[in-house]
Amino acid sequence: MDSEVLKLENQLCFPLYATAKEVVKRYKPYLDELGLTYTQYIAMMVLWEHKTINVKSLGEFLYLDSGTITPLLKRLEAAGFIVRKRDSNDERNVIVSLTLKGEELKEPASKIPEKISKCLPISDEEARTLYQILYKILGDNSCGIE
Repeated sequence: MDSEVLKLENQLCFPLYATAKEVVKRYKPYLDELGLTYTQYIAMMVLWEHKTINVKSLGEFLYLDSGTITPLLKRLEAAGFIVRKRDSNDERNVIVSLTLKGEELKEPASKIPEKISKCLPISDEEARTLYQILYKILGDNSCGIE
């Protein structure tokens, strides 16, 4: 057996995992000012773009399953940022919409990406390349995993 194959330093997954954790940690002070967690923030980003969306589509945008997204939406609703309603045409479908309070968060949140870019030691070109690589990985289903 090749002892190198299971070394942590040889795993692609580890630096991806550790980097994701570190980047999210850098968001925390800015998101605390808005009263949002990172996952709530990315959900709000989709809502700022779409205004109204069904829960299933929101989950697909965020790569989250219903067991994760439902409690997330309950907390955003309790904070007054969103409302959830059953679709009148299909009771199984839940529609999520921004409230005025949720829409008002958009302006202060719009400053966060620039603040974060100053916290990351990569150039704009490196960031674009990394973005393309990560979305290439996300879009690939060659292992048949869904």
